[in-house]
Amino acid sequence: MADDQTGDPAAPPTGADGSPTHTGTETPEANLSALKAERDDLYNRLLRTTAEFDNFRKRTDRERREQGDAALRDLLLELLTVVDDFERALTAGAPDIAAYRKGVTLIHAKLNEVLRRQGVRPMEALGAPFDPNLHQAVAHEQSPGHADGEILEEMQRGYLLRDRLLRPAMVKVAKA
Repeated sequence: MADDQTGDPAAPPTGADGSPTHTGTETPEANLSALKAERDDLYNRLLRTTAEFDNFRKRTDRERREQGDAALRDLLLELLTVVDDFERALTAGAPDIAAYRKGVTLIHAKLNEVLRRQGVRPMEALGAPFDPNLHQAVAHEQSPGHADGEILEEMQRGYLLRDRLLRPAMVKVAKA
């Protein structure tokens, strides 16, 4: 019976992966030479795989940077339209206060819309229970008409980016 899987008695014996097996009848020099060739082949494959992985890592890093830069550029272009509105308001002649206030209110609404499109939304803190994960207490005040830990005043609004905290709200908290 043959030593290989093909059934050819003249074919050299092979292992499960198709590589030649050594029968022990080769000379030590031939055996050493075959092992060195196999080692060199494996080393070259390792070098190629390492180089391919390094190129892949560099390419993905570059693409990630480019995507971040594009997203930042888009956001900045939207914010520049708000800056343009502020510049027009500042260079306008001395308007009456009501018209000026209306213009600033429109600019404020436009800026909030830009933030909303980017996934930023304000948190409602007033009257809510104090949560150290969402709020930063900057003052405590005795307030018998409120529950202990209830937020009495919002000194600076907090914001969420999608569902993650972007900036905590700075608040005054009631003490019983």
